[in-house]
Amino acid sequence: MLRLLKIELFKLKHSRSVKVISSIYFILITFIALIASIEFNFGNIHFRVADQGIFNFPFIWHFNTYVAAILKLFLAIVIVSLMSNEYTYRTLKQNLIDGLSKKEFVLSKFLTVLLFASISTIFIFIVTLTLGLSFSDYNEIGIIFSDLEYIAAYFIKLVAFFSFCLFLGVLVKRSAFALGFLIVWQVIEWLLYGLMKWQFFRDTEIADKVALFFPLNAMANLIKEPFSRLGVIQTAANQLGENFTKDYAVGWLNILIVVVWTFLFVYWSYAVLKRRDL
Repeated sequence: MLRLLKIELFKLKHSRSVKVISSIYFILITFIALIASIEFNFGNIHFRVADQGIFNFPFIWHFNTYVAAILKLFLAIVIVSLMSNEYTYRTLKQNLIDGLSKKEFVLSKFLTVLLFASISTIFIFIVTLTLGLSFSDYNEIGIIFSDLEYIAAYFIKLVAFFSFCLFLGVLVKRSAFALGFLIVWQVIEWLLYGLMKWQFFRDTEIADKVALFFPLNAMANLIKEPFSRLGVIQTAANQLGENFTKDYAVGWLNILIVVVWTFLFVYWSYAVLKRRDL
C-alpha cells in the first residue's frame, strides 16, 4: 500500500491545480474563525456572533464540521480531476503497462481519498479545538472532548463523498461531466423524495425512511444542521410556541448506510475499470 500511495503522492506533487484548489479549501475552513469577528450594532443593541454560543464546547464540534462539510466540493473537484487526468494524459494506461493491476490502481485512488479525508479531518479538529479554547465559556476537559463523534462522522462523510466522486471520475472520464452528474444526482434524489412524498406514498414519514438510503442524503444525515440547537433559536421558538424535537445525534444506521455506499462506490469503480478496454 505504501508503494501505491507513493505513486499517487508523486502525481499530486506535480499537479498545480491540486495545490491551488486544496489551498483554497483549507483557507476557507480557516475563515470559519472570522465568524467570531462579525458584529452588529443597532442603536444601543450590540450583537456579536461569537457571543451566541456557536464556539462553545461541545456545540462547536457540530457547528464546524457541518460548515466545513459544505466546502467538500473543492476537494471533490480534486478527486475528479485526478481521475480525469489519468485518461487525458494516458497515465492510467502507462501504469497498467508498468505492471500495476486495475485493482491496485483503484486501491491507490482510494488511498488518496483516505489521505485527503484524513488531512481535512485533522485540520478541522485543530481549527475547532483552537477556536473553542479561545472563545468557549466551558473549558472542562470532559466538556471539551464530548461530541467528538461529529469529527468521526465528518471523516466518514468525506470518505464516502470522495469515493462517489472517484466512481463518477472512472465512469464519466471527464471532470466537468462528472461534477455535472453529481449535481444531477442530487436533483434526482430531491425529485424521488418529492414523488414519494406527494405521489407514491403520500406520507412524509415513509418518504423520509426510504430517503435515508439515498447516497447523498445518507451522507447529509450524518451531520444534521446545528443552528436550531442554539439557545437563542430555541428561546425564540419557545416564545413563538414552537418546540424543536429534532435528533442531532450521529446515528449508527446512517453510519452503516454510508459505509455500505462507500464500499459499493469503490467496488463499482473497479468493476467499470475491469470491463473497460483501455
